[in-house]
Amino acid sequence: MKICCIGAGYVGGPTMAMIAKQCPDIPVHVVDLNRSRIDAWNSDSLPIYEPGLDEVVREARGRNLTFSTDVESAISEADMIFISVNTPTKTFGMGAGRAANLEFVEKCARQIATVASGHKIVVEKSTLPVRTAGAIKRILGSAGDGASFDVLSNPEFLAEGTAIDDLLDPDRVLIGGDSERAIDTLAAVYRRWIPEQKILTTNLWSSELSKLTANAFLAQRVSSINAISALCEATGADVDEVARAIGTDSRIGPKFLKSSVGFGGSCFQKDILNLVYLCEHFGLHEVAAYWEQVVVMNDYQKRRFAEKIVKTLFNTVSDKKISIWGWAFKKDTNDTRESAAIYVCRDLLREHARLHIYDPRVSRTQILKDLQTVMSDADGQLSPPDQRLIENHVTVASDCYASARDAHAIAVMTEWDEFKTLDYQKIYRAMPQPAFLFDGRNIVDRQALSEVGFEVHAIGKS
Repeated sequence: MKICCIGAGYVGGPTMAMIAKQCPDIPVHVVDLNRSRIDAWNSDSLPIYEPGLDEVVREARGRNLTFSTDVESAISEADMIFISVNTPTKTFGMGAGRAANLEFVEKCARQIATVASGHKIVVEKSTLPVRTAGAIKRILGSAGDGASFDVLSNPEFLAEGTAIDDLLDPDRVLIGGDSERAIDTLAAVYRRWIPEQKILTTNLWSSELSKLTANAFLAQRVSSINAISALCEATGADVDEVARAIGTDSRIGPKFLKSSVGFGGSCFQKDILNLVYLCEHFGLHEVAAYWEQVVVMNDYQKRRFAEKIVKTLFNTVSDKKISIWGWAFKKDTNDTRESAAIYVCRDLLREHARLHIYDPRVSRTQILKDLQTVMSDADGQLSPPDQRLIENHVTVASDCYASARDAHAIAVMTEWDEFKTLDYQKIYRAMPQPAFLFDGRNIVDRQALSEVGFEVHAIGKS
């Protein structure tokens, strides 16, 4: 058995590293056309931050885990090929803004068809629309050299920040396919460390849809509690108390009821929009509208947070220094995709605020790139005024204290643990009065900070 994975991103890299660690007798080859990404995987500074990932990679790399750009050789030698490439939301043409862009998946399938010989098991690891496996099968059916294929769906259910724990002890491993033999071959790999009862098998289409549905349900819970947070602020209720009260109901449960400035990440919004597009494609317009409202509510929460800052600061933030704590979409990751901080900062920049941004894991280059992208037009062009705003009104700070010095307000955008243990007396003394703190993650001690002198505004708190 030899395994290769096409795509060395947030899913492919950690997943293959864990398989290599748990199955030391199986050669695992991860390939990607991005040379700098592969070089990073082969270095001491991995391209992604994930607690515990360094140790897993170090144990397997050089033994049975290989990273390279030699895609053709990896395909040719492998018995099982995972496709783990990006499937972003389309920004052009039919389905723009909703449908998944399957360009990279199709290119992988065509390259496999061109290079492969003998029998291969091709595994969809990327998040894909229902029935994509059918397209992959048709493309692979054109292969020469008498090659034959089985196609399986094996979606990932990783949460960034806990991906290694999720891989070690998952809630379930889902494998969808038509060939019992192929399903059992893949299941045998996972059975090396995962109990049999956690390995679920379905048909291909159920497996593909389950991934989209799982993320849609989780995002729905976040948008639901965020909708209630607005009502709490208006009525004097406390959203955390409401969440605790309803979370004790065994039919509801406590998970994903933490109100915040909004969800982000690579999956939630993309997968819901993909689900909306699929529903519209099949004429299920009421179903599409239902799921689209989850994204509408998330956008509202981010916009509402930015507006709250402007209104509280006497209806203007022009030329005022705002300290932004956190840029990653959640703690314990350096992933910034769809982070709420990006959109809140865009709105504040448009009000001509001066932003001093700090994140312990996200680089200055990534922060500026995110702002340039979100402020560009539909053609990807950044206007000269917006370019000047970014150049003249954005500073990336070295720590929280530097970011907050002389700031009119602090906005907590990511729930990094270090934000809970700072010397807030020191921070308060370095800020003009009144000093405001806007807690977009409800992680600071409101009472303690109020006693220091801060005026604290939190999500879902009156």
